[in-house]
Amino acid sequence: MESESIVYGCIRDWPSPDDQELRLRRDHNHRVLDSLSRGEAWPFLGREMFACCEQPGAGLFQTQVIHFGASYPAVEYEWNLWVGEFEALLRRLYWSSAVVHLETELNGIHTFRWESEQGFHGPEEGNLRVRCAWEREGGVNG
Repeated sequence: MESESIVYGCIRDWPSPDDQELRLRRDHNHRVLDSLSRGEAWPFLGREMFACCEQPGAGLFQTQVIHFGASYPAVEYEWNLWVGEFEALLRRLYWSSAVVHLETELNGIHTFRWESEQGFHGPEEGNLRVRCAWEREGGVNG
């Protein structure tokens, strides 16, 4: 049986006192997520793996949280490609921080964090200016 990897985490927007600005950012992020591929093709990032609360008061207070998760066959061997696609998605979204957990059967648990240097990132900014850090816990077998 092939080794399985579990990837999950969240992308956080930043709060704002301007309700219209918040709504525009949330709508933009929804459109970007809806544009991801669906169905049979095996992309690293597919629409089905992402979700977020739609309406204030129903799991959405001030900060939009986009949560995601998927299982893969040994994705750690293609991790650079997965991260490349994830960062391409981040370039298109409004966000302030993101965290990705990678659980592998043989190599343990890894946590990757992206934080915008200025506290927020908008899609008009193009390149990412982030501080990225990763943490590692021991493997499942010891």
